[in-house]
Amino acid sequence: MTISEKQQKLLRMIPGVDRILALVDTDPDMEAIPRNVLTRSVRKVIDQTREKIFKNDDKVTEKHITIDQILKQVHDQVQKSVSPKLVPLVNATGIVVHTNLGRSILSADALDNLLKINSRYSNLEFDLEKGTRGSRYAVVEDILCEISGAQAAMVVNNNASAVLLCLDTLARQMEVVVSRGELVEIGGSFRIPDVMAKSGAVLKEVGTTNRTHPRDYENAVSEKTALFLKVHTSNYSIVGFTAQVSLSQLVGLGKPHGIAVMEDLGSGTFIDFSRFGLEKEPTVQESVATGADIVTFSGDKLLGGPQAGIIVGKKALIDKIKKNPLNRALRIDKMTLAALESTMRLYRQPEKAIHEIPTLNMILMPLSQVHEKALRLLKLLENIKKPELSVHLLDLISKAGGGSLPSLQIPSKGIGVKINTMTINAVERFMRNNSPPVIGRIEDDLFIMDLRTVQVDELEIIETAFKTLLNKG
Repeated sequence: MTISEKQQKLLRMIPGVDRILALVDTDPDMEAIPRNVLTRSVRKVIDQTREKIFKNDDKVTEKHITIDQILKQVHDQVQKSVSPKLVPLVNATGIVVHTNLGRSILSADALDNLLKINSRYSNLEFDLEKGTRGSRYAVVEDILCEISGAQAAMVVNNNASAVLLCLDTLARQMEVVVSRGELVEIGGSFRIPDVMAKSGAVLKEVGTTNRTHPRDYENAVSEKTALFLKVHTSNYSIVGFTAQVSLSQLVGLGKPHGIAVMEDLGSGTFIDFSRFGLEKEPTVQESVATGADIVTFSGDKLLGGPQAGIIVGKKALIDKIKKNPLNRALRIDKMTLAALESTMRLYRQPEKAIHEIPTLNMILMPLSQVHEKALRLLKLLENIKKPELSVHLLDLISKAGGGSLPSLQIPSKGIGVKINTMTINAVERFMRNNSPPVIGRIEDDLFIMDLRTVQVDELEIIETAFKTLLNKG
């Protein structure tokens, strides 16, 4: 690679690592910073500067390679290095269970229990009555059975793990019959056929994408058939000329042949959303009541708890699954158990659960309450009184998210912002890099914030962010 005279001159101007470190050592703001962080930060700034010069970056000129400029970049890099990478943010997207933004927010009860359990020792695997080693499943098994109506229950680290563990235990080297219309792919390109292959089970597809009949399952039965698997298509829907076999029908088909029936609910819920005028989503209780042998679902989607894969069903099969050596690799820790137990206790009183569990509260929040939040934010932003700022009250549509209730459109209210002296992309970028970040979306040349997913105490955070942006210059 040929280096120009200009590039050579710029490269010679870059101060050495030792010189920069010596100057950093005189900065009182850097006294508490670990030496390895300082060294790595200095090297990174110098390496980045060299790389920009080699790329002929127009932003690198002589004035950008002064000692003062390099020290400023080092200071910024140090702050970035010592700051947490996982940070809280304001979800103004209107997607309640946002996979990229941490999915469900935990209830106050769950957060309180997390603090209590993790600040002291606990009886995680200790039976207080017998004074002997106990099982961590006992922490939540009783309450899961109580709420769901199942004979037994256990929990692993997510629903994909739950499905994998069940298939590995109940159908390794045996056939599992699934409708072609239910061979779903979830986020991150995880597909049911791939999970099944990893478990050692043999996939046997029946029916067509849009229509599957009871006879398709009956014709598929052989001496190698171990399971009928029903996968709830929670992240998409097929409409038009369709037919599917219900879970109760599948249970009826499996019994004469002694074939167990398993349902992967995906985003499991204990609340019947149709009671509130929303689309029907099968509840865990309904699936158990049909006689399904095994039902799996997530803890951190519509349930509104921590990330977990919950398995409920017949005791004989659950006991078998618990003994699978793979289970140890997939087990959950005390933090998940503490949050899940507190979340499940709220479901003893459904109305309380709707009020206390943020996910349920946001999905079922009346439009009038969302409107009230939007009006409060509108007033806060208008009171900034900057002529370049224009603020609009908008009618929006929120989504449940998290691969659940795909066709549900929840009426919502939001605020659209435009700053005449800035591009809308620059506004979005500033808000995304604010501390804390405010995540919205760009639409119709407006930065849009859906208030359904914005908490009341976050309104002032948004106001402060816009004040900072508008006073930046």
